[in-house]
Amino acid sequence: MTRGPRAVPTGYRVGSWEVREPLGTGAFSSVYAARRATGSDALPARAALKFLPTAHTPRGLRQLRELAEREITLLSRLRSPRLIRMYEVLTVDDPARPDLDGATVLVLEEAEESLAGLLERSPVPRRGPALLAQVCEGLHQLHRAGWVHGDLKPANVLVLKDGSVRLADFQTAAELEGTHAYSAAFATPDHTPPELLWPDVSERGTRIRPTADLWAFGVLAHVVLTDSYPLPGGTPATRRDAAIRYARGAEELRLSPALPAEWRDVLCRCLARAHGERPPYATAALLRRVERAARAPRSWRPRGLPRPRTPRARRTAWVAGALALSLAAAGAVYSNWPVSYGYHRCPVGSVCFFSERNGNGDMCSWRGDDPNWLTGGETCRWTDARPVKSVFNNDQESKENHDVAYWRGTDYVPSGYDRERRTSRTGCTRVNTQGNLEGSYAPRSHRWVERC
Repeated sequence: MTRGPRAVPTGYRVGSWEVREPLGTGAFSSVYAARRATGSDALPARAALKFLPTAHTPRGLRQLRELAEREITLLSRLRSPRLIRMYEVLTVDDPARPDLDGATVLVLEEAEESLAGLLERSPVPRRGPALLAQVCEGLHQLHRAGWVHGDLKPANVLVLKDGSVRLADFQTAAELEGTHAYSAAFATPDHTPPELLWPDVSERGTRIRPTADLWAFGVLAHVVLTDSYPLPGGTPATRRDAAIRYARGAEELRLSPALPAEWRDVLCRCLARAHGERPPYATAALLRRVERAARAPRSWRPRGLPRPRTPRARRTAWVAGALALSLAAAGAVYSNWPVSYGYHRCPVGSVCFFSERNGNGDMCSWRGDDPNWLTGGETCRWTDARPVKSVFNNDQESKENHDVAYWRGTDYVPSGYDRERRTSRTGCTRVNTQGNLEGSYAPRSHRWVERC
C-alpha cells in the first residue's frame, strides 16, 4: 500500500530549504515552493520541492523507488535547456513525522506555472505557437539523448517567470533500448496514442516508442491552438474510445476549423493512425516544421520594448524587432528577450557558457571535453549564430584538470582571429571563476586542463 502525497506544513525544513506555499499535487507527488534558508550561494534563493510519497509494503516501496529513480537518473544525466533543472536530491529523516519520514525530495528549478494553468486563464494564448516550439525543442533534446517522456501533457510542461518552457515530470520516462523502451503503465488517456490504450504489459512494464511522444505533442498542440481535442467526445473516456475507432479506420480526425493552416500538416503527421506512420526519431524534422509554423507575426515585438514615437526611433525598433524575429524563426529565441537565469543554473562540476552577460540567456554546460560543440554528444546549437557572452567554471579544485580552455575551431584548433594572433586558444577560465567575455567570442571546442 502506498501513502499518497501528504500536506507539508509551511516552514518545514528539508536540508537547506524551507517549505513555502503549495504549487500542485498529482497522483504520485506534491510540489511546494521553497526558499533557501542556509547552504551554498551556488544554489538559487528559491526552488521547487517535489515530495515523492512513501509506501507501507515492500512491493509499493519498490514501485515508488522505480518511479523516483527514473526521474533522478534522467535529470542527473541530462542538462538540456528545455528540461527542468534538478539541483539536488534529499531524503526526509524525521521519525516524528511518519507521513513524511523517508520521502524522497527533488529540489528543482522554480517555475511560474504549468501550461495547464496558463490554458485555464487563457484557453488559446497568443504566444501558444512560440511555447509549442519550445516544447518540441525539449522533446528533440530528450529523444536525441535516448529517452522517451511517456506522459507529455499541459500539466507536465512548466513555464518559467521569463516565459520560457521546461519539460517536467519524468517519473514515467524511459530510456531507449534500441527502438523501444519500457515504461511504467501510467499515462493520461487524452494524450496516449491508440496503440498504448490497451497495451501488453510485461514484468518490465509497457513497451513504448518515441512516436508516442509525437502523438502526445500533436494532441497538446491542438489543445493549445484551438482549445479542443482532435478526436470527438465530451469526456476522456469517450475520446479514448474515439481514438481506438480512429486507429481501426472507423473514425476520422476532427481537426478544428480554428487550427491555423500552417499547423494542419504538422498535426496530421503527429496524429497518424499507426505508430509506423509516425517515423521514429523524427523530432529533428518535426522541430524544423514547428519552428516554421510558429514564426511570429510582423506585429510581434519582444516584451518590454516600448512603442517608438519618432520616425527614427521606429526604424531603430523595427531593426531590433526584425533581429528578434529572425532569431525566433531560427529557433534561438521563442518568447521574451532577453531571457535571464543567472550563473546559479550551472551544475556543480560543469563549465557553462551563456549567450548573454552575467550568466543570462541560453546556456550550454559540460562535465567533459568536447572537440566539436555543433556535432558532439551534447550540442550547443545557439553558438552557431551567436557568440558566447559569459562563462562560469563551476568545477571542483580537487580534480586534476579543473581549469577549462576553449578554442574557436573544432578539435581544439585555433581558427579565424585566433589564428591571426598566432595564439593557441581563444581563452581559458580558472576553476570557480565566472565572468563576461569581451569581444565576439565564438568557441567551438573546449578541453579541461590542469591550469590556465
